[in-house]
Amino acid sequence: METRTFKSIFGSFQNENGSPEITKIVIPKIQRDFAYGRCDEKNSKKRLRFLDALFDAVNGSPITLDFIYGDIRDGVLTPLDGQQRLTTLFLLYWFASKKENVPTGECDFLKKFSYETRPAARYFCEKIVNEDFNPNITSSLSLQIKDKNWFHLEWQHDATVASMLVMLDAIWEKFSSVEDLFGKLANISFYFLPIENMGLTDELYIKMNSRGKPLTRFEHFKAELEKLLAVVAPEAAKRIGTKIDREWTDLIWQYRDSHTGDENSDNTTDDEFLRYFVFICNVICYESNGSPRADDDEFALLRKYFTVSENEDEAGIGREDVLKNIQTLENYFDCWLVEKKSIDIKSFFESFSSDVYTEGKIKTAFPINLFEDCLRNSGEVDSQKRRKFTLGQIIMLYAFAAYRQNFTKIEESAFRRRLRIVNNLLKNSSDEISDSEDRVGGNRMPAILAQVHSVIVNGVFLDAKVCGINFSAVQIEEEKLKLKWTNENPTLKESLFELEDHELLYGQISIVDLEHPEYFSRFGSLFKCNWDLVDCALLSIGDYKQKDRNGRRYQLGSSMREGFAWKTLFHKSALNGFESTKNILADLLSRCSYFTDDKLREIINAFIQNCEDCQNYPWRYYYVKYDNFRPSRYGRYWWEDFNERPYEFLVLHQKQKASENSYNPFLMHVGTVNRESCGTNIILDDNWLLEIRNSSYVIRELNVEKPQVKECSIHQKEGLDSENRVEKLIKMYPNIKDGTHGDFVLLCDSREPLLALM
Repeated sequence: METRTFKSIFGSFQNENGSPEITKIVIPKIQRDFAYGRCDEKNSKKRLRFLDALFDAVNGSPITLDFIYGDIRDGVLTPLDGQQRLTTLFLLYWFASKKENVPTGECDFLKKFSYETRPAARYFCEKIVNEDFNPNITSSLSLQIKDKNWFHLEWQHDATVASMLVMLDAIWEKFSSVEDLFGKLANISFYFLPIENMGLTDELYIKMNSRGKPLTRFEHFKAELEKLLAVVAPEAAKRIGTKIDREWTDLIWQYRDSHTGDENSDNTTDDEFLRYFVFICNVICYESNGSPRADDDEFALLRKYFTVSENEDEAGIGREDVLKNIQTLENYFDCWLVEKKSIDIKSFFESFSSDVYTEGKIKTAFPINLFEDCLRNSGEVDSQKRRKFTLGQIIMLYAFAAYRQNFTKIEESAFRRRLRIVNNLLKNSSDEISDSEDRVGGNRMPAILAQVHSVIVNGVFLDAKVCGINFSAVQIEEEKLKLKWTNENPTLKESLFELEDHELLYGQISIVDLEHPEYFSRFGSLFKCNWDLVDCALLSIGDYKQKDRNGRRYQLGSSMREGFAWKTLFHKSALNGFESTKNILADLLSRCSYFTDDKLREIINAFIQNCEDCQNYPWRYYYVKYDNFRPSRYGRYWWEDFNERPYEFLVLHQKQKASENSYNPFLMHVGTVNRESCGTNIILDDNWLLEIRNSSYVIRELNVEKPQVKECSIHQKEGLDSENRVEKLIKMYPNIKDGTHGDFVLLCDSREPLLALM
């Protein structure tokens, strides 16, 4: 197919009826304003990308732009598509002609380009062509132009003129250093087709533009899509064009923006269609082992996935890949149709999903109708640049769409079971779900979608060696075990599913396990009780805490309803001690068929009474007996050396580190801890510092060259307190604070303070 440059398009163009002469290009009134010069983020990115491509072209990498097409009548070309590119090329040729003082006769063609959108744009184009400028001086082009006596101040408020001024400054900054720019612009060409060569009739052109409004983004998109598809698969182009106008529009009509309550809505399905198209292109990208670009708009996606490359240096892909992508596009729309009519999508999703445990459904934190949420949010980001339609939602909608596309081959009961597996995998793979190439392990979404497709369509788990690292390997193994177990115990599967949907487990039940199915319901009744009592009951049975990789930070339970502590304890992770937690929980679950607060208090009180009767006070005793050891926080504690000094620990206020709000719970019980030391001591009124050590209380003199250190030992037997150190401190504290040191004994040598915790 013949290509043209902006300069060479002014001439004859061969078609079936002869060789019409293009003597003028006119941007018609119905077209929108020139947009590439707008300063919003989206158009700024477009402008920079386009100019970068043109810059590469004039520096030795010729480029052929996409199709520009329009109507030719009486020698006047009226572009239907290509206004933005043509205007940019007009401004670039104009800049080059002024920069290099090109003789008038060689650039007369610039006078043949005009705007009719508004008089200001038309006059502006005429004036800059006929006036002298010096683009080589340091003053920007826009300032030079605004300084001309013919430039009307109100033109600055004309959208097209203002946009052209921005584009001219961008061209000036980008191309000022290019030598022989005017001649090198021959490296920039484009395909051109009159409307009649595209199969578009005059009547269609008139119909599209008779409203007196600029073509919408969606109308441009649809025309571009049909044009690209016609190159590869003409029949598919016609078929898809018809479906967009009929079945596919009917499909998403109920979700058009007028239903959102937005007073600025236009009562169309345009945006919703394009958002779903973005989702489909994301799927295409992942299935081809790619990572979507956040700044790719729908036109970039068209060029990327529906354009055949003529050579490896051009954007686009092979013909077979384009045909495959066309089929994917149709499949993802048609799967929601039955005999060309939309299914009841809302009822469909509600029949499989719920926000609470419901027999036969999955429990999800996502909006129930994922299709609608995709139409509202796919491709959009929030103020923190986070996806509104998340990777997790992409995965789940992909699972539903896989079912719909294989509807006749998958029994509904099988899909419900497989969907639960995918849901569990998703909920327990937050560290694995990523499409960033920069992250360790790279983009896992291609492997994740491959795993989802295999599970949903075939009911088979793929080995990571086959599809790549995908979901959490731990969770995959658990799902295999549970699938085998439910096949062998069909009457018990709903009790397992109810356990899976517990707010603290969200799919991973290894903390309870499958050996004692009678524990499933007991776990539910246990956590209907007061969580603080659950924490104390577990610790009354044994030391169930878990240690993180830091080696000094530990996890225990908490009464905080957010549930961070229990979710962390009940899910296999980098923490050490999961099996101990599991065994102690199993011990507790074995003691009662149904739990209440009173039954938990019985277990707690028995533990406390036994410690006091035996005069044996492990650290767990203090934790269980005294409330200030258990603030309603994240259940995080710090032991510098638990094995050697179990009584020296801090209650952390934050999840990860000690802070000014941390405190030693023994000291907090009697006074106000020193915030500057992360709560490791109390400053007494008479310049003494009170600290706690594993087997004693210590007071140390402050602000003297040779401080005195006094220590009061705590009686211990085999490393455990044999007297209640809290009660002892309560009795001593008033005297200590008043300067009467009681039974503290003066030491001969000084002792170092507690190790710093930060």
